[in-house]
Amino acid sequence: MTKSELVQRLAERNPHLYMRDVEKIVDTVFEEITRALAEGNRVELRGFGAFSVKEREARTGRNPRTGDTVEVEAKRLPFFKTGKALRERLNDEE
Repeated sequence: MTKSELVQRLAERNPHLYMRDVEKIVDTVFEEITRALAEGNRVELRGFGAFSVKEREARTGRNPRTGDTVEVEAKRLPFFKTGKALRERLNDEE
């Protein structure tokens, strides 16, 4: 599902809201999650999952094309761990 499909579905389920308001709500939620992660905070949505930031150390890597060694800088990466309720729903046998 794309962001525009999410906005469309939410607008259909909430006909009392204008499409532009639904777009603003979705944008705000994503912006707040992004801001919290950029500050190093964890974002937990009960029943859905948790977003956090993982730190990767600097290391020496290898260019797969040439075989040369290259220095890879330290970096921070977003990480998502599913919540128990989401895992259970995905694995329900129906």
